[in-house]
Amino acid sequence: MKINTALILCAGFGKRLNPITLDTPKPLLKINNLTMLDHCIKLIIDLGVKKILINTFYLKEKFYEFFKNHNYKVDIEVIEDGSAILDTGGGILNLVNKSDDENFIVFNPDTIWNKKYIEEINVMIDLYFSKKIKNLLLLANKELSYDKNMEADFGLQNYLISQKSKNYVYIGCQILNRSIIEKEQLTNFSITSIWYDLIKRNQLYGFESKINFYHATNLKIFKKLQDL
Repeated sequence: MKINTALILCAGFGKRLNPITLDTPKPLLKINNLTMLDHCIKLIIDLGVKKILINTFYLKEKFYEFFKNHNYKVDIEVIEDGSAILDTGGGILNLVNKSDDENFIVFNPDTIWNKKYIEEINVMIDLYFSKKIKNLLLLANKELSYDKNMEADFGLQNYLISQKSKNYVYIGCQILNRSIIEKEQLTNFSITSIWYDLIKRNQLYGFESKINFYHATNLKIFKKLQDL
């Protein structure tokens, strides 16, 4: 089975990268002459996904300008959060509500995505469908993070995520079934509230990435990433 629709979360204020995000939203900042959003879209295209939904709020007009000047071999639709920012959970729900699909792959463009992830994510997709999982997160051991100050979020054993022996970091890619979120109210809420509820029921799963993890955590790290 395949996933036909990807969601990219682009609505955040990017405050940890101020002042460079005062005029440019974080996903449109460049690393290696490509925006972080470019890196993300290119990976999604390489995965064979046919449709991309992108949410916006902060400096939303910049995204419309960006797509006027870029042509991608994939169907891309920009969807606004509305009059108030919806956070990660509300943003995902708003995007899911605009689609008839059952399963989605969700990306955070703060991670510097590249072709090295293709094989891992394809295996992750196969695992999701074969085990009939509802929510599967891509995790990496914190030792693989370029930002050595990044704190671990989760424990992981036999694909099951817990909050014991926290050695793993969520790196910004997850697969989810619409059933885990569609009954929520369309308000400002974090996707982590869904995750913690699933953890309590032993229903949140993880797939371990073995790739060194580069993430635009803050302004200092972002500047260092320019030199890689």
